[in-house]
Amino acid sequence: MAALVAATLLAAPAASARSADVAALQVALRAHGLYAGTVDGVRGPLTGAGLRRFQARRGLVVDGIAGPATRRALGRRGRPRLGRRVLASGARGWDVAGLQFLLARHGFPSGPVDGGLGQRTDAAIRRFQAWAGLSADGLAGAATLSRLRSRPPFSPLIFAPPVSAPVGDRFGPRGNVFHTGIDFPVPTGATVRAAGRGCVSFVGWSSGGYGKLVIVSHRLGMTSWYAHLSAITTQRGACVVAGTQIGRAGSTGRSTGPHLHFELRLRGAAVAPRF
Repeated sequence: MAALVAATLLAAPAASARSADVAALQVALRAHGLYAGTVDGVRGPLTGAGLRRFQARRGLVVDGIAGPATRRALGRRGRPRLGRRVLASGARGWDVAGLQFLLARHGFPSGPVDGGLGQRTDAAIRRFQAWAGLSADGLAGAATLSRLRSRPPFSPLIFAPPVSAPVGDRFGPRGNVFHTGIDFPVPTGATVRAAGRGCVSFVGWSSGGYGKLVIVSHRLGMTSWYAHLSAITTQRGACVVAGTQIGRAGSTGRSTGPHLHFELRLRGAAVAPRF
């Protein structure tokens, strides 16, 4: 019965049906050069087409369902199912890709969703476990997976847009990684304003690719991040309200052009901004 339910899930056409199993399938198909879309856990046309091409290539029944025979043909990338074993550093496979996808959805991305449990995924597991009140032992067993399968965190606060510009890249999966904020394409020097009431808790250069960065701490465990700035016009400890200028946009750090990367975190977990 469990296998039938899983197969039905992978065959379901609903674009809104997000699934760690579908994400794991997308990772496996990417490795075989048969899926170039985003690892988003959505069983869409590109995923279905890639799966059918793989089945035809391997002489399998071309039914568009990632059943046992198809997963066996995928090799180590097609097994084992998520939850069949406790995952620890060094593990590889279908279940690791699913775990990485769930970690990202809960605000703890670990770099590329690739099915390999390396140092970054191990660190993300430990951060999530500490955030969720679990033992931060880096072992993704039943308790960790149960929490990861629950609803992802969301911002309890509504913020004001930090710049006057349309949204570019949005929060969520992008390629085989996860974008933890939203990007506003604005010219270098554009005014960046605080998105809500709070106090500045960090100003300076971030070694994590954010470049010149300002972090504002708000109530309820929320922080807002303003990255890739060309200039910082506030100081640590300053208290601000929505609309207070805190910097100017730029392209510092790991950036491909002038824009503001705006990010929200709830006790450390990246969450989708609400305006």
